[in-house]
Amino acid sequence: MNSITNSSYSIHFKEESYVQLNKFIADKKPSCIFILVDENTMQNCYPVLMPQIETEARIEIIEVDAGEEFKNIETCTGVWNAMIELGCDRNSLMINLGGGVITDLGGFIAATIKRGISFIHIPTTVLGMVDAAIGGKNGVDIGHLKNQIGVIVPPVMTLIDTTYLNTLDNRQLLNGSIEMFKHGLIADRTYWTNMKDIGADYYSEVFENLIYQSAVIKSDVVKSDPHEKGPRKALNYGHTIGHAIESFCLSSDNHDSLLHGEAIAAGLYLESYLSNLHAGLSETDFAEIGDWYKSLGMNLNFSPKDIEKMLELMTHDKKNVNGEIRFVLIDTIGSFITDQTVPEIDVIKSFSLL
Repeated sequence: MNSITNSSYSIHFKEESYVQLNKFIADKKPSCIFILVDENTMQNCYPVLMPQIETEARIEIIEVDAGEEFKNIETCTGVWNAMIELGCDRNSLMINLGGGVITDLGGFIAATIKRGISFIHIPTTVLGMVDAAIGGKNGVDIGHLKNQIGVIVPPVMTLIDTTYLNTLDNRQLLNGSIEMFKHGLIADRTYWTNMKDIGADYYSEVFENLIYQSAVIKSDVVKSDPHEKGPRKALNYGHTIGHAIESFCLSSDNHDSLLHGEAIAAGLYLESYLSNLHAGLSETDFAEIGDWYKSLGMNLNFSPKDIEKMLELMTHDKKNVNGEIRFVLIDTIGSFITDQTVPEIDVIKSFSLL
């Protein structure tokens, strides 16, 4: 797989990842290498990474609690303090080894400490490989509002080694694949079809190639609009409603928490309904998306009061303008339109489909 490069950073794959990692370390000669992990990646992924690193530089491991609920300023403060106590300086290097929470969190920490140190993402989940570790978005949540504080600063490089997927269960693998389905919905009908055809065959060469194609799709979108002023907004398809569902379930005593991709899958389905009503998405395409969503076997049910709370959460979405909720919609599978408003009553009606 060829590396993906742009003016800011590169994405390397498989064995080439570690060649480029060690070349960068040899050239930079970092004063210290900080490796950020959670308890899961410390146990399952750190032993895979360490034999690949060739350096005499001091290495310090910083472990944080796993889970979206710990992607907050309090965790950042703990890590910042630890790094300073361990002698972090402007020539330090940070390696973020984990899923989307670790890369979001670690990128933000690295981009802000000492006014910014170099950092490298090594995603260990499908979600990280095709989404979170690509594009330079780094940030943390405020309470249950997702990604409210952050910066757009690219890593030095992102290294994708699908060996790490062997550490995941099927729920986590499916969780990450939802963003791949999203890429097909906004950019490539053929890719969408190929994703549906692969099923749950997550350890095949075909799935590896789909991960690569997904990384290309996201990288191309980001290159065209690095600071999310236009086309990059398309990557938020399904996320206006999906993030609200995710945040609500995380804070609710009456609903089980959802993984990011599970909530986004529901968001894709409901925003496809809105696309059918307001953006010209055909009944045939909408039915195809609905069949895909139903095949996931999710069973979500929200009361009118729940929906009211989620509408309030949507008002904090970063795409909003002057207090209006703005949606990304699709007019056909593979084509998007941004900055769309829809009647609130239709958003409410969409939840009846779940």
